Amino acid sequence: MKTIDLRKKSTDDLEKELLEVRKAQFSARMQISTQQSNKTDQIAKFQKDIARIKTILAEKLKQA
Repeated sequence: MKTIDLRKKSTDDLEKELLEVRKAQFSARMQISTQQSNKTDQIAKFQKDIARIKTILAEKLKQA
C-alpha cells in the first residue's frame, strides 16, 4: 500500500480501508496461531499499513 494512493482517498474511504486491513491482520493472526499459515511477515506488513492509514487520517483531520 503506497502513501501516495492513500492520500488521494477521502476520510470515509480511509476508514473503510483501515477496517479491511485490521480484519486481514486478525485473519492472518488466527491462521498463524492455528498453524494453517507460516507467513509471519504479514503481521508486520499489516501493522505498517495500519500505521500509515492512521497517520494520514490524523493529518486530514488536522487540516479540516
